[in-house]
This record gives sequence, C-alpha cells and structure tokens, in this order.
Amino acid sequence: MLQAIRSIFLFVVVIFMLTGCASMTFGDLFAGYAQQMQSVTIPAANGRFDQALQQVTEREISDTNYVLTLLEKGRLTHLAGDHNASKTYFNQASIYIVQQKLKAKLQLSQGVQNIGAMLSNDNAITYAVPDYEQSMLHSYQALNYLYLGNHEAALVEIRKANLVQRAALENNVDEINGAIASLLGDAELGWQSVSAKYPEMAEVIGEVKNGFQNAYTFYLSAVLYEASGELNDAYIDYKKALAIYPNNRSLQNDVLTMANKLGMTADLAQFEQRFGQYTQVDIENEGQIVVLYDEGLVKGRDEILLRLPVDTSQDEMRFYSLALPVYQESHQLSYCAQLSLNNKTLDFSQIVAVEALAAQTLKSQLPSLITRQVIRLITKEKMRKKLSKEAGDVGNILANLYNFASERADTRSWLTLPQSSNIVRSHLTPGKHRLSFTVGGMNKQIDVEIKASRITLVNITSMGNYIDYKTVNL
Repeated sequence: MLQAIRSIFLFVVVIFMLTGCASMTFGDLFAGYAQQMQSVTIPAANGRFDQALQQVTEREISDTNYVLTLLEKGRLTHLAGDHNASKTYFNQASIYIVQQKLKAKLQLSQGVQNIGAMLSNDNAITYAVPDYEQSMLHSYQALNYLYLGNHEAALVEIRKANLVQRAALENNVDEINGAIASLLGDAELGWQSVSAKYPEMAEVIGEVKNGFQNAYTFYLSAVLYEASGELNDAYIDYKKALAIYPNNRSLQNDVLTMANKLGMTADLAQFEQRFGQYTQVDIENEGQIVVLYDEGLVKGRDEILLRLPVDTSQDEMRFYSLALPVYQESHQLSYCAQLSLNNKTLDFSQIVAVEALAAQTLKSQLPSLITRQVIRLITKEKMRKKLSKEAGDVGNILANLYNFASERADTRSWLTLPQSSNIVRSHLTPGKHRLSFTVGGMNKQIDVEIKASRITLVNITSMGNYIDYKTVNL
C-alpha cells in the first residue's frame, strides 16, 4: 500500500514538473475553468462587479490561466467604471499575448507543456487567447481611452484590433497540420465516430462563417474613423461589418450614407439595388447618436464525454471516454430592447453574438483537441500498466481513479464578455436630450448632450436587473 501511494504521489508530482515554465493549480487539474468561475459570473451577471472582482483567482505570471485573470479583471473594472484599472489590466494582457506569440514562434517550452498535458489534461497548456477575444480586448481598451478623454490612443487600439483580424484572415489554415500529425504517433482515431457523436453546435454558431471576423470591432472602428474625419477608412470597415451582418438595417444605412458622402456613385447604385433607395437625412449642424448595447454575459463551455474507438500499434481496438469542451444550445433569456427618443421608437440590431464566435473557434480547434485527447488516453493507459506492475491491484485502482478524476475538458474562455452586442443610430438636434431605454420590462432614462455635426457614443450595459450606460462625444 505504501509503495502504491508513493508511486501515485510521484506520478502527480511529475505532471506538475512537466508543465515546465508554466504552472497549474490542483483546482485546474480536477475542475473546469467555467465551473471555477461561477463565483465570479453569478454576481457579475447581476451587476455586482466589485463582489465579482474579489472572487477572481489571483494567479502568478507562470500560471497557465494568468492571461485569463487579466482579461476577466479588465472587463469587470471596465463595467465598474474604473477605466484606469481596466486599462492597466488590458495593457498587461496585450503585452503577455505578444510575448506568448514570440515564444510560440521560437517553440520554447511548448513541447514540455504538451508532455505535461499528456499526463493530465489541456489545462496544463498555457491559455492561448483566440482572435475574437483579442479583438474584443482592443475594442474595450479603445472604449477605456475614449472615456478617459484620449481619442488618439483609442484609434491606436482600434488599429490593433483590425490587425488581429487581418492576421487571422491571412493565417487561417486547417488545425490538422504536420505538427499535429507528428504528435499522433501510433494512434489512429475513427473520425467518423467523432463526427457522429460530437454535437454540431449549429444552433449556437448560426450563420457565423469563422471565429475571428468580428463585426462589433469593425463597427466601432468605423464609427471612430468617421468621427475623426477618416471617411475612407470608416467606409471600408462599415462594409466589412456589413459583409458579416448583411441583414443589419443600421449597417445598410451606414454604408449607403458613407458611399453617398464619398461620391462612390457605382457603389451607391449597387447597394441601392440590394437595400433600397437611399434617402439623405443629414441636416446641416445636426448631430448623431450611436448606441452600443451589451447584453448579459457569454455562456461558458460545457463538458461532454464521448466513448470512441482507438486503434493502437498492437492492432487492439479499445474504447475510451474522451472529455471534450462544447457549446450547448443557450437557454439564456434575450429580451427585445428598444430606444425611444422624440416620440419615436428605435429597434436594436445585433452586431455580434460572442457565443457564436466562441463556438466557431472551438469547432476549428476540434481536430487538434481530439488528437491530444487520444494521445493522452494512450499515455495514461501506459502509466496505469506501469503502476499496476509496480504496485499491484492498489496501484491499478489508484491510477484508474486519477485518470478518471483528471479527465477534464478545457472549458477556458473569457467569461465576462457580453452574450451579444447590438446597435442603433439616429440623428438629433444639438442640445440636451433624454432617451428612454427599455428591455425586459425595465426602463432606464439616459441623458445625453448632442453637439452639432458630431457623433455622441452611448454604451449601454444590461444584465439581470442591472442597467447602466456611459456617454462620450466623439
């Protein structure tokens, strides 16, 4: 018995040593990130951001989830109105992401981390911030700078967000490549079994074509470019956003308006064929109001177990249970939101469904996730045989218990992002106005000051029984 316990103890110690420069907690090993974050997301979903901040786990820079902590704190402090603190957290996250990309290119420590993951689970691998989360990071950082009165820095962040999406578009390749094939070794997976059993996530993904083209970022970028007089750049990004959401009436109007302003007669004619005749509504010295409405919190990844056949080099067919992340169809309530002004009611149009981007990103990662899972199960099985040989039935039982407990899907993602974001736009005469925002039976009066020939940006946040807003003249 003592020998068996010593063997298991050494086995677990080796796992944590093999994570190399990165580290993970026992909580990360045996419990999913989404599960651990419930103490944060529950108060946050009801507008208790200070309480949520206190529940965010403190992590060292060597921790595999360090950057997630920065992202969660950045968004929570942004929501709480502490934009200086939010700016600091997002800046640290941005620097960290750049450093991790350089490490990945040099392939430093990544192989050692993968070995550790083979003996535990994917939480032993340093979290790689996906493209859609990076673009949201820079978008919220741009808003931070706007609220702090630094419009130039906001435009810099917007350009960074656009660079993320441009690079993602250029580098978009299949996840199954030579590196993954070399990892597979002597294991072959029945891919038909995977496709038959793994949920398609079609209801969650909807019509989203990829996980990195973010219309929210393009739209915010276009509004800021327009406000700064860079109309050509604004026109380009309005069109990019429209390509993602072609049925968004607000975007259609923006593209028609910008094509008319720039004298793009050929473009205007084409867009009028698609969206109807353009009617100019600009009045001299009249101001505009652009409203971004962030709703709820994005749903986290769930975990499913798939029992799949694996062929080994000994021509043995074995069935293993694979723990994989998945986005199940969301049952979160989504209420119709409206904005009333001057006896006129305006409906919002969705500009991003964050969960759809997250699900599409996960779908693209699935081949490499499953490959690592298969290798992991084979590796753990070899360790189990070794412990069984050295410590008998007790070692076999303890090894099986460890393998079962540590078989956890990687449910990590940025969980304080909104469930969705929506837009609406209108023209107003200069001066002070009171708008009325209504959602789910709740109402919020919003005071804004419209300036002549200027855009006033209003950012509304609604979650649970909480509604708040911020305004800035661009």
